[in-house]
Amino acid sequence: QVSPALRTPRLPVWLCSVSGRHGVLFGTDSRLLSDWKSERIFHLYFYSAQREQTQTAHLTIDTHSHHWEEARGEGPCSPGKRRPALEMAIRTKWAGATISWNGTDPFF
Repeated sequence: QVSPALRTPRLPVWLCSVSGRHGVLFGTDSRLLSDWKSERIFHLYFYSAQREQTQTAHLTIDTHSHHWEEARGEGPCSPGKRRPALEMAIRTKWAGATISWNGTDPFF
């Protein structure tokens, strides 16, 4: 028998497998599950237990950013345009979102 809380989580949680590595992406705001308006700017946390990760990464997701706010003059294949695999996975749910790692070096 599965608990109702396991079938319907109270907080948003995603199990991720990105580039062959596993991790947990989660939020602490339950409104993300039921109120689409809370998806404007919100925080997610990522933990993978990989050697290079020393603490849980705190990510800020902005779903209403504009493409012209990104750095100008960079081609789509330039190193400045390459994004970590975790960011690309997040963008499968929130296309076009801007993701800030809040001072942490992207490691995934």
